Amino acid sequence: MKKHLFGLITILFLALGLPAKAGDDNEKEVKIKTSAICEMCKERIERNLAFEKGIKESNLDLKDKVVTVRYNPKKTDVNKIKATISKTGYDADEVMADEKGYAKLPSCCKKSGHK
Repeated sequence: MKKHLFGLITILFLALGLPAKAGDDNEKEVKIKTSAICEMCKERIERNLAFEKGIKESNLDLKDKVVTVRYNPKKTDVNKIKATISKTGYDADEVMADEKGYAKLPSCCKKSGHK
């Protein structure tokens, strides 16, 4: 009898766990090329993205200057993510850095040849 009860409880926990995993299918991932230069850039971009609604995780690879963002498409989209990066002062693919955001960056984070 205990084996049957244990089996039923196990099945119940497995069944309850499946809907939680099904929700992860709504998550998307995008890779965006940035103009980040250093570790401070990485921290700034990742921190600002973390405050945006719908963004689950972001990771900027400084070697290739690409930020990978996992997000909930019901709460945000790629254009909003790029806008956040731009407002932070960095290029985001074809979206150029916002001038006000760029002006606030420390000099070590500014790309050479920018106005």
